Amino acid sequence: MLKFVGTAQAYPVKRAPVLRAEDFQEIADRYAPDKGAEQAARCSQCGVPYCSVHCPLHNHIPDWLRLTAEGRLREAYELSNSTSTMPEICGRICPQDRLCEGNCVIEFSGHGAVTIGAVEKYITDTAWDNGWVEPLVAAPARGQSVGIIGAGPAGLTTAEYLRVLGYDVHVYDRYDRAGGLMTYGIPGFKLEKDIVIRRVDRLAAGGIVFHQNVDIGRDLSFDDLRARHDAVLIATGVYKPREIKAPGVGSDGVVAALDFLVASNRKGFGDSVPEFDSGALNAQGKNVVVIGGGDTAMDCVRTAVRQGATSVRCLYRRDRANMPGSQREVANAEEEGVEFVWLSSPQAFEADDRVTAVRAARMRLGAPDASGRRAPEVDPGGDLTLPADLVIKALGFDAEDLPRLFGASGLGVSRWGTVLTNAQTMMTSIDGVFAAGDIVRGASLVVWAIRDGRDVAATMHRYLKAKAMSEKVAA
Repeated sequence: MLKFVGTAQAYPVKRAPVLRAEDFQEIADRYAPDKGAEQAARCSQCGVPYCSVHCPLHNHIPDWLRLTAEGRLREAYELSNSTSTMPEICGRICPQDRLCEGNCVIEFSGHGAVTIGAVEKYITDTAWDNGWVEPLVAAPARGQSVGIIGAGPAGLTTAEYLRVLGYDVHVYDRYDRAGGLMTYGIPGFKLEKDIVIRRVDRLAAGGIVFHQNVDIGRDLSFDDLRARHDAVLIATGVYKPREIKAPGVGSDGVVAALDFLVASNRKGFGDSVPEFDSGALNAQGKNVVVIGGGDTAMDCVRTAVRQGATSVRCLYRRDRANMPGSQREVANAEEEGVEFVWLSSPQAFEADDRVTAVRAARMRLGAPDASGRRAPEVDPGGDLTLPADLVIKALGFDAEDLPRLFGASGLGVSRWGTVLTNAQTMMTSIDGVFAAGDIVRGASLVVWAIRDGRDVAATMHRYLKAKAMSEKVAA
């Protein structure tokens, strides 16, 4: 260990931009065994591991780095898996530059952070290859069942923990495949779909029952769902796109980010996607403008490149230093030919039969807003017009109107539409109904959804044990 002085930081080698822009495969492979151990050995094993502190799951990062450096990969995997249900997924898509690696002690010393995410991916992929990932085995049946709405990371994590405890677990999802945004939102070049599928298959093999193409409130009422199960979890995520208020925003060719990404991922699965085939949700041969500065915007610009767009530009109203997305994703996008138009905000969308251009205002950063970030304001220095055959709105997501969609008038929600829960129990305003993930905290990271799933499984377990005891006494 402690080799950070003499050993330079080295991530797995990325494929050349011109090659990776031709497909949706991940842009870098895992480490070779000697390189994985070498990079893990750079860890300083500091007394206060800020990497773990700033990881939402509080993973035992220095410990499994040490085991990796010593060649004890199976033990490293088991320790990593003890706090996370999806370590190989987090290793791929977590913004480590903002979390663990961004708070690495040797990063502060100028030696470059330990490549934590790449090592996490390496040890878990190695575990899958060698059969170390054990089947999900349930405890003796408890005679109680749980219904989970949403097959995203929060729902799947909760399902796994409760199934291990012996509960019958049923997961209901509106899509035809489980995984939520991991399946249909995140492109394959960041997370190849077989990585998600093998996790879902493991859960199904362990006895978790998946009900696909079920829209709660339409195909199955919320009351009927509650009647079927002893407890219910709402883990739907947030899918309502934030809108732009500008003339021409309703023109053909101005589309929502999730519609664009879902169409692309469905095409990758080999599904029939008429909107893609017609060109409505296909960037091939088009001048593409993506509006937004988060990770979803980065997914869109990089997807457009792979679809063969003529040009791809990203408009963001702040500068690079103040954007919410991962700086690594910005760098990857720039390598692949994306042009970033910083400090610009759309004012109108010009259109004939469909959109032809975006008129934008130059912006500048003024005084800090309520969040502490400098608020953008119009710069009188002039406007700009960008040609556009396809405009993708990637301004984030809000919660859908769940009380109305579910027909659950007693479900308490915040003024943002997120579900209100008790901070200690994670239970909603309806007895026996819990909520976790983005539908509670707002649009956030997969790793936070996993954390919420882990936490709510523990509180649901306590509730169900108390309920079983109460029913036993009453009998």
